[in-house]
Amino acid sequence: MSAHRRNYMQSKVVTVTLNPALDKTITIPQLEVGGLNRVEQVRLDPGGKGINVAKVLKKFSVDVIATGFLGSEGEFLQRSLQKLGIKTDFINVPGVTRTNLKIVDNQTKFTTEINELGFVVLDEHLASFRKKLRHLLQNTAVLVLGGSLPRGVPPTIYADYISLAREYNVKTILDADGLALEEGIKACPFAVKPNVHELAGLMGRPLTTEKEIVAAGQELIKAGITIVVISRGSEGTIAMAKDEAYIVTPFSIIPQSTVGAGDSMVAAMAYAILQNKSLVETARLATVAGTVTASKPGTEVCSLNEVQLQLNKVQATWIEP
Repeated sequence: MSAHRRNYMQSKVVTVTLNPALDKTITIPQLEVGGLNRVEQVRLDPGGKGINVAKVLKKFSVDVIATGFLGSEGEFLQRSLQKLGIKTDFINVPGVTRTNLKIVDNQTKFTTEINELGFVVLDEHLASFRKKLRHLLQNTAVLVLGGSLPRGVPPTIYADYISLAREYNVKTILDADGLALEEGIKACPFAVKPNVHELAGLMGRPLTTEKEIVAAGQELIKAGITIVVISRGSEGTIAMAKDEAYIVTPFSIIPQSTVGAGDSMVAAMAYAILQNKSLVETARLATVAGTVTASKPGTEVCSLNEVQLQLNKVQATWIEP
């Protein structure tokens, strides 16, 4: 093996965040649209889907590397991850790392999100990152792809990375929306985790009933995806594979913040894949992870111990696939 290859880090999971963010969470007593709002608390955290997944996986004691692009002001993001014990391997690009504003209404517990566009990525950056990713894939088991795409990145990018991962027998989890999801599923990732809104957009039709949601999930399974986990917020999860499907009903919580709930589900899915868990075990883990995180204030996320303690509180019901 060359010295160049020895310099690349090894990890069980690699998370890719092409459009990371500084998540600025502002907590206010009650949001007054068009009026003056006084801030109770301000918090700044590294953000973006893949980064959030990495934070949860670290709390699950999973060896993880966070990679992607970073613009200026990304030093804070990188230092914050390293303080959490998360290995990072980003490529720096010109432009400013975006700030995503999350306004938490303490009375309603609703979170209003305002996301900036972020930097522009050039072809040379894409080529450099693809080379980096190829090396990282040689020493990993699961690749997590998630989030929006920065300007300059084609919507086919996730499909390209899924195909690249397959060359190294690495299982991929895709959590995206819009064209990135539509193009990504054409490459048949191992698992996807759309919410109902994202799935409806992909299908081009409303999905209002359980039967309609299951039928849409079946289309993805028939297209070659191994595991489909559909998040439905407080209604729980529908998980599907080729010959089985389950509805998982969560336990009741007082929701504090939805920030990171979906990313916690993805992290639990990656953990389950590493542990060779069954579909129903995967669905239960993902549902509990999302629920526990939603019960926490601000940007706090679940730990593995918290998830394991609550597993017996969720109900998994077999449905005809």
